[in-house]
Amino acid sequence: MRPSPRRYGVPLGYVPAYALVFATALAALTGCAGGRGGADARPTAPAASRPAPRTTAPEDLCARLVTHWARVVLDGGAQAGLDYQAMGLSGGQNDILRGVVDAARAEEKAHGPAAAGRLVAVRAERRCADRYRDGGPTGGPWQ
Repeated sequence: MRPSPRRYGVPLGYVPAYALVFATALAALTGCAGGRGGADARPTAPAASRPAPRTTAPEDLCARLVTHWARVVLDGGAQAGLDYQAMGLSGGQNDILRGVVDAARAEEKAHGPAAAGRLVAVRAERRCADRYRDGGPTGGPWQ
């Protein structure tokens, strides 16, 4: 039996692990991996023909969040006891939520739950619009 041929002290056919990792990464970056070639490959649409992702204005997102959580708190559901960060609110949005809930509770006592629900929607929208009128807070990520 013949010994395996060697070049530079390494047997031919031996591939170091780092070379395999490099080749795999290179194939992924250049699009050579994943079966994208061949007759069954689907062409991708040019960027101009794809619809733009939809975004929500910060004041609209704030109003939606505050309205949702105000209704949860007023209904007294199991999630009513969450802290503002678990609700996905910033500190400023939490201040708006507390003010809206306080006003809605007073409205509910005076005029019933339907009036409180209307007040929640109107107050949340107005307070969030005021908060984000100048482009939003700049005091930190949770402001």
